Amino acid sequence: MASKKKPTLLIISQVYPPDPAAVGQYMHEAAAQLVKRGYHVIVYAASRGYDDPSLKYISREVRDGVDIRRLSLSSFGKKTIAIRLLGQLLFLFQVMLRGVFALRLNRIMVSTSPPMASAAAIFIRFFRRVPITYWVMDINPDQALVVGQAREGSLMVRVFHTLNRAILKRARGVVALDRFMAERLEAKTPVGERMAVLPPWPLEGYLEPVPYGENPFRKEHNLDERFVVMYSGNISPVHPVTTILEAAKQLQDNDRLVFLFIGGGNGKQLIDKFIATEGLKNVRTLPFQPLDQIKYSLSAADAHLVSMGDEMVGIVHPCKIYNAMTVARPILYLGPKKSHAGELMEKFRMGWHIEHGDVAGAVQTLEEMTCAAPAVLTEIGERARAGIRQELSMESLSGQFCDVVEWN
Repeated sequence: MASKKKPTLLIISQVYPPDPAAVGQYMHEAAAQLVKRGYHVIVYAASRGYDDPSLKYISREVRDGVDIRRLSLSSFGKKTIAIRLLGQLLFLFQVMLRGVFALRLNRIMVSTSPPMASAAAIFIRFFRRVPITYWVMDINPDQALVVGQAREGSLMVRVFHTLNRAILKRARGVVALDRFMAERLEAKTPVGERMAVLPPWPLEGYLEPVPYGENPFRKEHNLDERFVVMYSGNISPVHPVTTILEAAKQLQDNDRLVFLFIGGGNGKQLIDKFIATEGLKNVRTLPFQPLDQIKYSLSAADAHLVSMGDEMVGIVHPCKIYNAMTVARPILYLGPKKSHAGELMEKFRMGWHIEHGDVAGAVQTLEEMTCAAPAVLTEIGERARAGIRQELSMESLSGQFCDVVEWN
């Protein structure tokens, strides 16, 4: 139970561990750090899996000192927008009722999961007069507009625009994941000195490079003697991989090269359909891997594919790049050079870059990669890992993030 002397920090996040979605893990890492700083941290989360609602989690537990309270009737999966919206609304309604009466409430932290979570934070703040930290993981309605899930001028889009302006005006601290995202937010509503630009950190507590010969994942999935290009994370239309799939189709005769897509999301169905339609033998898909096994799956790759849609710069962030860097693997970046991922690639010289639509360039690059000497691949991967140690470590970035939460 919480000590009477401890101030309460309320975190609103529909997704939370053991749900495999990355945003939940980031919220927990931050929550655990804030517990160490003396807060009683309460998390309101959904009681069922965000991607797979058949998964049911314990209604209340304490993890690393974090008091997690999971709410029923708050996640029904992602089959349709209507189903997702119903789950979000029921979740936020419960959060509002509970949050208003939370004991010794001192601060609120909220992200963009679900996209309208800031509405609950604003509602609670109105009654409790406590500061809000707004952690922007992605931006809507911008994302929905780009992928064609919403129309400019529609009621939903107008509501989101109004909500964005409201939370950006009221938040004590706003955390954007990169400078492109910060610029987009600033254009919506001036934030000024209340804005902090901090990329998400790698899950270093679960990650370490595992040598190929000692990796059970490579053996289990018959990847020994193969060159593995891996995409690991949420598979979404905002991270298109069509160029790589078309290249894979042209490289079917290369028996050494295999493409492995690990994760969930709406984009996974499109990949599975492409594999079936084209009869591809060199492309495979797998579900999300357990967090305690992720060091093996990520280390099984010879190179990690990171994709960013041309129109998604500043709207979403390539979080998966940091875990790939942590296990010392080269990066194959598919997307616009003028982006956060493009800047990382240039700064740390940690792999190869391909533009969307350049299938011929992708084929040539992939052939060059498979022919590269192991020593060259190791050197590239070590440069990537050095970038984490020098600038992007969990210890450094999570500490800076918690400092923002404590801004007065």
